[in-house]
Amino acid sequence: MSAPLPPIPDFDTMEQIAARLEAAIRQEPRLSAAVPRDLLRHVAGKRAILRGDFEGRAAIFRIHLGADAQEAARREWVEMQRLWPHMSTDDLRIPEPFCAATQVGVTVQQDVPGSPLMSLLYDMDPSGRPAFMAPAAAWLRAATRATEDRTEAQPVAWIRRAARASAQQPFARLRDIERGILAQMERLAPLIENAPWRTAICHGDFHPNNLIADGPRLTGIDLGGSRRLPVLKDVARFAMHMGRRRLRLSGREVLGVDRLCLAAFVEAFGMSAHERRAVLPFFLAFEALIRVENTSLPAPRIARAEKTYRALLADLQRAGTDADLP
Repeated sequence: MSAPLPPIPDFDTMEQIAARLEAAIRQEPRLSAAVPRDLLRHVAGKRAILRGDFEGRAAIFRIHLGADAQEAARREWVEMQRLWPHMSTDDLRIPEPFCAATQVGVTVQQDVPGSPLMSLLYDMDPSGRPAFMAPAAAWLRAATRATEDRTEAQPVAWIRRAARASAQQPFARLRDIERGILAQMERLAPLIENAPWRTAICHGDFHPNNLIADGPRLTGIDLGGSRRLPVLKDVARFAMHMGRRRLRLSGREVLGVDRLCLAAFVEAFGMSAHERRAVLPFFLAFEALIRVENTSLPAPRIARAEKTYRALLADLQRAGTDADLP
């Protein structure tokens, strides 16, 4: 089956994209030889992503369209410049940053070969899937290691965000489970406040399709959301993204997600017992609540989410104790 075509922007948006590219050339003359071609993705009012060529090399053009276009492009470019010196060789990489005109919201980077990891996992024999978990965990560890620090835990702010998102849940049977998950986050909060949590400049949207697999090589993309965050939030994002889709890895589950997946991150980060038993369950709960299902999703997807959330809630009731969690 062919991949769905990206939504086609209206004429005004196409004019806006063209105007941004023209302004980018005025800011950065090297872009005059750039050749953007195929529209890969368009998020109305936020960004457009195109594929093309830059100085004879395959390139991705990211054009930020929102009111914060300049800041979004600047943040993405700064993060790529930070990571490139130590993630440009071996098998854990980011795309090479080619050029930028951040004042008008445009960045240009290498178009890396390979397949999005989630798509690859779906297509391959289940027996081969577990082999990708340790490299995925190693990629995040490599990206965060240099900026890691310990910061005062602030679980209440995350609970508030989760509560606001959960209030938008349109499915009654999911709302009932989510109330229980939120209550467990509130129960864990005092335990988490007792110790600083591990923070770093994190990816911000770390899920398997933001890793491009090409043989043993993994390249992390979509770095525009990078900022200082609790590291285990990114870990939870990755695991829950697969968990709510019920992607089978080891066949053993904990906290609604695959146990082998969590074990890979536990090992890569050398997580303490406190992180394993309280902080990671807390952020898995957060990730379950923050991604609100919508009524356009097919019924099997909602059923899979319900199964995941019920399993998560059952194990959350043991979190914060000496229970054998991840």
